[in-house]
Amino acid sequence: MIQQIYPSTPHSYIFELNKDMHVAAAHFINHKDAGKCQHVHGHTYMINVTIAGDQLDEAGFLVDFKQLKETIHDRFDHQLLNNDRHFQDTPPSTEYVAKTIYELIELKLQQLENRPTCIQVFVRETPTSYVVYRPKRASHE
Repeated sequence: MIQQIYPSTPHSYIFELNKDMHVAAAHFINHKDAGKCQHVHGHTYMINVTIAGDQLDEAGFLVDFKQLKETIHDRFDHQLLNNDRHFQDTPPSTEYVAKTIYELIELKLQQLENRPTCIQVFVRETPTSYVVYRPKRASHE
């Protein structure tokens, strides 16, 4: 894998973890303004999630990398995104894909005792196009 540099978001957490994943998936955008994207087509999405927190778990992890991969890669790799229940009411645009990844990761993280949080999701759809999703939240004290 080629080293990537991602936009960063300022925060006051002690630890920051980043996990890269590749997901090969197809989608289509069912809207008249989507142009060629109205047709089924695929991407090899490059995904980076940024997790932050102040406490490590008993194993010394903020979160186990394997849990992040299982949550995202195992769910979306080699799938038609339009068939996923998260995209029944919204188009699987790169923006919604990034938001959905955030929601799935954050749900998993909030079940952990050390309560890390997802502060950024980066989704590259093509070599020249990407989306960054950062949830709005109160500042961390």
